[in-house]
Amino acid sequence: MSAYVIGNIEVMDPVRYVTYTQGVGASIAAHGGRFLVRGGAVEKLEGAVDPKRVVVIEFPTVERAKAWWDSDEYRELKALRQSLSVGSLMLAAGV
Repeated sequence: MSAYVIGNIEVMDPVRYVTYTQGVGASIAAHGGRFLVRGGAVEKLEGAVDPKRVVVIEFPTVERAKAWWDSDEYRELKALRQSLSVGSLMLAAGV
C-alpha cells in the first residue's frame, strides 16, 4: 500500500532553501519515493489551514517512507530544512 508524506511549509530563507531543494530529490528516490506535488500554485478551498508551499511525496509503503525520514541521506537535509522554514508534515497510508 502506498504512503504519502504531505507537507505545508513556509520558507523563511528562500535563497538558502535552494540547497535543500537541490538535494532532497535524490534522498527520496533512493527510498523509492517520488514527488507528486512540489511547491506549485495552491488555493485554499476550505478550513483553517493557510497553505504555503505544499508538498506531496509518494512512497511504495509506510515502511519505505519512514526509512527515508530516518535515513542518513536525509538527516542533514532535514536539519537544513528545519532551520530555514516552519510548517507541518504528516505521513498518511494510501488505500
